[in-house]
Amino acid sequence: MNRMNQDYEEHGYFVQRNFFSEDELRPLKRLLTNFHHAWQQQHASDYAERAVNSAYITGREHLNEQQRLQLFHFIASTKLMRIVNDVLAEGATFMNSQLFFDPANPAQKNYWHRDPQYHLSIDEQKTALSGPEVVHLRIPLVDEPGIELIPGSHRRWDSNEELAVRLQHGQRKNYQALDSGVTVELAAGDLLVFSANMIHRGLYGMDRLSFDILFCDPEPDLLTFIADDCLPEPNILEQLEDASAFEKTLAIKAKLSQQIDNIHLEVSKS
Repeated sequence: MNRMNQDYEEHGYFVQRNFFSEDELRPLKRLLTNFHHAWQQQHASDYAERAVNSAYITGREHLNEQQRLQLFHFIASTKLMRIVNDVLAEGATFMNSQLFFDPANPAQKNYWHRDPQYHLSIDEQKTALSGPEVVHLRIPLVDEPGIELIPGSHRRWDSNEELAVRLQHGQRKNYQALDSGVTVELAAGDLLVFSANMIHRGLYGMDRLSFDILFCDPEPDLLTFIADDCLPEPNILEQLEDASAFEKTLAIKAKLSQQIDNIHLEVSKS
């Protein structure tokens, strides 16, 4: 096990400083800035109210085909896939992409959370700590305050204080400070890899703009909500350096679709 994997297993995250050069980052920043401006216009009310991220970046809603191809090339680069394949031993599977930015209201509070808390019960969140894995690869496009994490919380349940704050029990609020938090500042070109299961919160300020790519173990339940147009077509797959994560997603979706078709067929015969 290499040092990065040791850090991930023990702490739930690691940082590769200066992972991307300015030349590698410049076209990505230009593309995602254009995406963000288009998203803000179409989702003005969401942005004004409380949004701090957008999703499905590789879809067709705000990008043309050439821009999507550029993004697929970036995600499927050997350089990036080598990192995620080291972390996800079961086989990295593309899950989603997100763009994180500052809220429109500068007084808006950030909040402690585990990603699964928005669709899993407490008992299911506890079970999720033993897998399957979901991993964020965060790529800051500008220098930013970074993220605050609770090291090791990807493998253990909340302390009483952490749970009270995260879920706002009693008089606690999810933006209150936690003594167990560790701040990881990020600069443009860094790469932060962290578990979606761990307790964390983004830090606002400095006009942050971070691109997150989410990968997971090849588990069908984790791919329920992925949109078809966020995945590359066959003619694009064959152009990519390492299309394995996209190929795994497409294979699982095809299998799920076949299972649904079989169910419909059986129902029609009954």
